[in-house]
Amino acid sequence: MSASVSVPVSGSVPASASSSALRILLAPDSFKEALAASDAADAMATGIRRVLPDATLDLCPLGDGGEGTLAALLAAASESDPIEARRCQVQDPLGRKVSAQWGWQPGSRTAIVELAEASGLHLLSPDERDARIASTHGVGELILAALDAGAEQLILTLGGSATNDGGSGMLQALGLRLLDAQGEALPPGGAALAQLASLDASGLDARLATLNVAAAVDVDNPLCGPRGATAVFGPQKGASAAQVAELDAALAHFARLSTDVLCGDQSTLAGAGAAGGMGYAAAAWLSGALRPGIELVMERLNVTERLSQCDLLITGEGGLDGQSLGGKTPIGAARAARAAGVPAIVLAGRLSEGWQAAHDEGVSAVFTLCDSAMPLEQALARTPELLADRCEAIMRLWLIARRAQG
Repeated sequence: MSASVSVPVSGSVPASASSSALRILLAPDSFKEALAASDAADAMATGIRRVLPDATLDLCPLGDGGEGTLAALLAAASESDPIEARRCQVQDPLGRKVSAQWGWQPGSRTAIVELAEASGLHLLSPDERDARIASTHGVGELILAALDAGAEQLILTLGGSATNDGGSGMLQALGLRLLDAQGEALPPGGAALAQLASLDASGLDARLATLNVAAAVDVDNPLCGPRGATAVFGPQKGASAAQVAELDAALAHFARLSTDVLCGDQSTLAGAGAAGGMGYAAAAWLSGALRPGIELVMERLNVTERLSQCDLLITGEGGLDGQSLGGKTPIGAARAARAAGVPAIVLAGRLSEGWQAAHDEGVSAVFTLCDSAMPLEQALARTPELLADRCEAIMRLWLIARRAQG
């Protein structure tokens, strides 16, 4: 986490300064490996109330398709249209059994499946990460559970994956056969796709033909190439430079053979590279519509209406960089705030190359959480405290600006 400008937070605030009932929408994503989005919103509120106890705070934890998106949607469900949290045993990225949660909205017969629940990077320790063999099979098992429940609509949230298999594991779970030159089924993982000789769709679950799929993606990358799933995200999943080239070629081969079967190429779609190519599988094989996850979540949480009733937006997540413009929560929320004429502040655990572009997307100001350098483990453990302190400091700056305006 980077250092940032420190604002003194000692001293009391006159009652008159806080009596204007500032209205603030607190809409963070999760701070990866540190804090869920709902807990991040609570920490922000704690810091604000130290300074402005009369402020009206609307806590609206968000997600952009990655880990925690399902939790945000479950938390926002209404009594009139509830979402049930369900669980089933599925395979994790390495084939081990894991209990994964999914959502069921009986009124609209809509299932919400979060890829990260079954195939998330957080399910593996750093030394277990292997992009060559990690599989999305468990996601397919979650979809089967949804189909068994009678799902007619599917929201598939794609982000935070440990996988780079182009969604092939998911498709195998749903009945697609991926065969080598000897007619044998391929083993799990993206590397095996290099040996793909034919695709047999005769066993693909027939219920998929009438399933309406919306895939929420958190990036706009295509499947392959220098901006593709493997080149950009493979290294964080354990792929070496040589393995990146191997996996990218394997995904391109899978897409070519799929195109021959499906008579259409979806590999260059924005978002096809989401979650190691799951965006591609959703679009090509499930006829899914790829949507920026943050837009889908904000729509379901009525963020536009909630912004219209606020004076300020505070959002944030673990990191902010140039890639954030491809569909991450802080940028999506800031764009919505700009459309509503509301200033937006982003809090980030760290800033990396290209973060300044956020100012062109509706972000009014960016703050990092740490006042001084500290070990990552310490910063992660202290994230609630650091978020609260930073929000307290921001509110003191806000009061200074109000006094200056008279």
